[in-house]
Amino acid sequence: MNTATINRIAVRFYIGLFFIYLFGPLAIMGITAFNSSSYPQVYPFEGFTLKWFDGLLNDADIVYGLRNSLWIGFLVVLVSVPVGLAAAILMTQVYARARSFYYLIVVSPVLTPGVIIGISTVIFWREMTGATGTRFLYDGTLMTVVAQSSFISAYTMLIFLARLQRFDRAQEEAALDLGASHPQVFLHILLPFMRPAILSAAALAFLSSFENYNTTTFSILADKTLTTVLAGRLRQGTTPAISALAVLIIAVTFLGAVAFELVKRREEAAKAARLRQAQREEDRSLAGNTA
Repeated sequence: MNTATINRIAVRFYIGLFFIYLFGPLAIMGITAFNSSSYPQVYPFEGFTLKWFDGLLNDADIVYGLRNSLWIGFLVVLVSVPVGLAAAILMTQVYARARSFYYLIVVSPVLTPGVIIGISTVIFWREMTGATGTRFLYDGTLMTVVAQSSFISAYTMLIFLARLQRFDRAQEEAALDLGASHPQVFLHILLPFMRPAILSAAALAFLSSFENYNTTTFSILADKTLTTVLAGRLRQGTTPAISALAVLIIAVTFLGAVAFELVKRREEAAKAARLRQAQREEDRSLAGNTA
């Protein structure tokens, strides 16, 4: 056995361990979700059942937490994506000497522990609403959206910066020279170019909000999200209903990824068809001119 064979076997063994580590817990949870045992276990398999999915859908706390998580995630997307886009555009406009300091300021929430963000948000809003007489703003959902958006917007900004590095500023200059206003340039040139990054940033913002716990557990006050409900259940002892929830989340994520890939391939096929049609028309035009 030579060195190349040993290296190949070692690499395959490492890849196998990696996938076992990655998908092993998901497979175990998938099995326990369909086991009739009242305790989440793989063996012995007492019988196939769907009662844990039915119990999950009838669990008022989990349904309420899920609805809250979806609503908060939607609001976080509405806040963090525009803020991140504005921060990324401003990054390209500030003086070169000030960019390092500006970058440090806008990225600092990412480096701040979520516990600190959650506690500081609650303290600030409590004092601010008490001093201004706007106590109705001291709301768990509102504070959670603000607290999460403070660092999720920095993530979206990084996505937008990566996209802006490939943007040709000559397009903006040409449009301005032809009489377009700055809002028209933004709406008709920059925004279509940023569309893939906007969709990616929106997906990242929603998922980051949906799974967040450290910040949410402080800023949500007495309200609940799915992560806080699950954390409380795990302290009391888990049931296969949690595995059923994991199976549903995995299924939705998988279907979403498949749908995105199908749409992406359809767009690529349509683009390739347009290019082929343009090439054929150009060839016919050249052939007519030659004749």
